[in-house]
Order: sequence, then structure tokens, then C-alpha cells
Amino acid sequence: MEQISVKKTRVGDVELALSGPVEGQHKWIGQVQTLRELLACWLVLDEADLPLSPRLVGPPGIGKTTLAMAAARTREQPLYIYQCTSDTRPEDLLVTPVLAESGKIAYHASPLVSAMLEGGVCILDEGNRMNEKSWASLAPLLDHRRYVESVIAGITIKAHGDFRCAVTMNDDESTYEVPDYVLSRLQPTLDIGFPSRQDEMAILRYHLPFAESDLLAITVDFLQRAHELDLTFSPRDGINIVRYALKRLAQEEDHPLSADAAWAESLQRVLGAEAMDLDRLAAERQQSLGKPLPTMDFQDFFFEEDDPLHPGKDDDNPLI
Repeated sequence: MEQISVKKTRVGDVELALSGPVEGQHKWIGQVQTLRELLACWLVLDEADLPLSPRLVGPPGIGKTTLAMAAARTREQPLYIYQCTSDTRPEDLLVTPVLAESGKIAYHASPLVSAMLEGGVCILDEGNRMNEKSWASLAPLLDHRRYVESVIAGITIKAHGDFRCAVTMNDDESTYEVPDYVLSRLQPTLDIGFPSRQDEMAILRYHLPFAESDLLAITVDFLQRAHELDLTFSPRDGINIVRYALKRLAQEEDHPLSADAAWAESLQRVLGAEAMDLDRLAAERQQSLGKPLPTMDFQDFFFEEDDPLHPGKDDDNPLI
């Protein structure tokens, strides 16, 4: 078995084993202004100036982490990602003691601390899933002090001058409420919205270069309609829909499913049966806004409005 070399460094009298950076080449497509805003947050204009630690807010699957990864790559800095969870402890964020083969205690630096020491970029992913006690341990890092204190290792760790940080946050309800004293340190807020039709098609083509154009077009039509209804179906959902549909089509050489049937099945498996009832979704949107919206039947994803084969073309009294 190949031995993985672990980089180590000393802070005071304590030797720390560092986490390795993340290798990722995902491209950020569209919304160039948001990327520029994130890069602006990380500029330092004077010796008395400090970089900002922004929070990237948006629905799940919209590409918040990909955006931060692209920004780190633009700056040509090593990238570290820490996945925040509801049971993240302060020691998980900083330094964790482990029992070495020698029987002695060894100390492992988290991705965050490794980025601090190496002068890299750290993404705290899904930060509003983390509890207040863990956030409190980062308070001195996120203001002018730029250090953390590890009670476990008994050391104070100062951030390298090139260290940069961003926090991604989902705008759903399955998260903690982040305290105001933390939010005041995570500024500014960069809102990431759903992509345009052109950008969404480019995203799907980038991730699914082997998929047929018709399948991608149907998926983009569905996603754009969902965005109009303020539903949280994301490009990630679209990628998964196409991937599963393609796998179903490829199961047998004679393709027992048509492309339309495979896509419909995939939509239901990925997003649930309710995603197929567009009349209901449009009605919910109408009720919330107090104004009518044009409804869309499932068949509308497969037929243009003026297509003579459209099942509802000659229906004088379509169902609503």
C-alpha cells in the first residue's frame, strides 16, 4: 500500500500534522459579477487593511462551494474545505488529539487551521448548520485578531497573512440561527441566485458533455420553470436527473425506455412525484403572489405550443 506523506509543522512546543489541500478543477459558469465581488472581499489595500470573510448565501445545489473554489483557483492559493455539521465541536474545527502508533498523543490540524498556517483559502461549508459554541471558537479569527486558541493542544495559532476565508450558507429552514456577533464578522453577504437559461444550459453541458442536447433542453426548461415558481430545484438536481435518465437508457442495448419515459421516471425518482404536478405548483405560486401565472402541463416539456402533435392543441376547454 502506498504511504501517504503528511506534512507537519510546529506551533510553540506542539507538533501539528496538517490536513492536505483539496484538488478541484470545477469551473464557475455565469454570474461573473458575483465571482468578482468575492475576489474583492479578499483584497488587502494597505498594511492596516484586512481581508473580509464573506458569507455566500443561496439555495442548496446552486454552486456556492464551486464559486469559492473558483475564486481560490483564481488567486492560485491552496484550497481547504471544512464541512460544518450540527455536531461540529470546537476541537473539530481547530486541533484534534489522536492516539499515535507509539502510544503518545498526536495532534492533527483541521482543514481550517491548516489553511491558516499554510496561507491558503478555507471554505466553511454550510456554516449555518453549526452550533454557537463552535462559532464562538472562531470569533477571534474572524476579526482583527486573526488567531484561534486550541484548548486541547494548549496553543494559540495565528493566521498567515495570505489566509482567506468564506462561509457558505443555505437559505433553507433546516439550519441554526447564527448569532449576530458572528454574522457581524461574516461580511458582506453575497447572494447567489439561480442561473439564466443560457448559463444553466452551459452548466449542464459542462458536467454532462456526453448527454444528448434534447435531454439537456428538457431539463433546462423544467429548471427554468421551477425558478419562475420560486421552487428550490437547482442545477445539481438537473444534473442528477439527466445522469439517472442516461443510466436507465444504457441498461440494455435495445433501450426498452424511450428518452422521454426515462426522463420522466428520473424526474420522479430524483425530485419526487410532486415535481411532476406543475398545475399544483403554479397554483401555489398564484396563491402566494395573489396573481395568476400561466400553467404548464407535463406534456409541455416535450411539445412546443404550436406543435400539431401537442395533445392539448385542439382542446377548447383545457383542464386547469
